[in-house]
Amino acid sequence: MPSSERRRRPSGRITLQEVARSAGVSPITASRALRGERGVAAELVERVKVAAAELGYVPDPAARALASQRGTQVPVLVPLLSNALFVDVIEAVHRELLPHGYQPLIGVTHYDPMEEEQLLRGYLAQRPAGLLLTGFDRTEAARQMVATSGIPCVYLMELTAAPGVHCVGFSQHDAGYAIAQHLLDRGRRRVAFIAAQLDPRTLQRAEGYRHCLRDAGVYDARLELLSPQPSSMRLGGELFEDLVRTRPDVDAIFFCNDDLAQGGLLAALRLGVAVPQQIAVAGFNDLSGSDQMLPPLTTVRTPRRAVGEAGARTLLALLRGDPAVQASTDLGFELVVRGSS
Repeated sequence: MPSSERRRRPSGRITLQEVARSAGVSPITASRALRGERGVAAELVERVKVAAAELGYVPDPAARALASQRGTQVPVLVPLLSNALFVDVIEAVHRELLPHGYQPLIGVTHYDPMEEEQLLRGYLAQRPAGLLLTGFDRTEAARQMVATSGIPCVYLMELTAAPGVHCVGFSQHDAGYAIAQHLLDRGRRRVAFIAAQLDPRTLQRAEGYRHCLRDAGVYDARLELLSPQPSSMRLGGELFEDLVRTRPDVDAIFFCNDDLAQGGLLAALRLGVAVPQQIAVAGFNDLSGSDQMLPPLTTVRTPRRAVGEAGARTLLALLRGDPAVQASTDLGFELVVRGSS
């Protein structure tokens, strides 16, 4: 009986040893080559990949996890999949991790810390390779689980200077300040803020808005409309109508998200409110369709794809044990001025 048959598992799966033998390398080198680790010569990597393809080798994640006490899966926890922002982040993470042999697992928290805690408990029991989590708002139990797991973790969309924490994002506060300052620079003085969902990043933008208007001496708490409902175009239209009915002297509105702002612009058309002549309108995130509104929407373009890419690369560096990995990566944001302001 050929040695390859004797060494094959009872399941009939091709083994890593067979791939290594076919490529003329050690099993350890074959494993490192297939994981995409640095330090393996390009010629050896190519030989191992060719051998694996010819033999039809499929890695056994259970065996790899048993051998290393850690798997190849990377849970990526996001609040919603209905928000294009997080879809862009996940797609970027997938593109970065997959070539290195890591499989992203998508977990949706629905902005519920208890739901996130439950997801983390289940994922950590499987000993994943690493974690990618959205923001810093979670239960104390979830924080303790992550801290004591020993599993590399990178936080997305927010920044902190806390020691030992790796994060990739931008300042939500500064972005909120910048869009409010833009409206003030346009000569507006009755600047309202309309928000929904009220997650931590939305509230950070709100603080930036307040900070800016207080610095200018024109802050008025009565010009804030904060709704716990999910963000949507429909809700944006309703809140716009409520605001112009109860505060007819408003001359600008900063919406915390583009879908709300898009709904506000449609409501302005229905009501005959001239934008920007009567009321300037600005949004946040530069979502699809914002540049096609009438008038095109002024907004803040957030680096969501870059956040996913940089977050995944930071995690890969941690998994390699790279001592030079950057703890906090600020990707900034871009003010996109269009016709609505």
